[in-house]
Amino acid sequence: MSYPELLTPKEKLTSAKTSLGIPEIICICGSTRFMDAMADKDRELTWSGYIVVRPGVDMKSPHPSWSDPEVAEAGKANLDDLHRAKIRLADSVLVVGDYIGDSTRAEIAYARSLGKPVQFTHPEVDPTP
Repeated sequence: MSYPELLTPKEKLTSAKTSLGIPEIICICGSTRFMDAMADKDRELTWSGYIVVRPGVDMKSPHPSWSDPEVAEAGKANLDDLHRAKIRLADSVLVVGDYIGDSTRAEIAYARSLGKPVQFTHPEVDPTP
């Protein structure tokens, strides 16, 4: 008796996206100091037919939601988890900006550990060329 091959979660996601006709998904990563550049890239890629996911919160800008330091710390951890989920969902990653901080460096390493292609608007900042 032969058994059907079980699909990995990654294979299931790929199959579902294909069968649903979902366009390529690109996750934008980078320092929130480049939020304007991320928005520009989002517009450009969306116009070209891609689905784009990117950081939606800039905690460097004051806001009542993260004015309390304890709340901000918990919120940052949640945002990091959410962004890693966006990377898992994406077909590839685009790093925006000419600076790579610790968070972005960790996102790049995470994406590469998952086998996601990573591109840069400024290739010279790639931590592992």
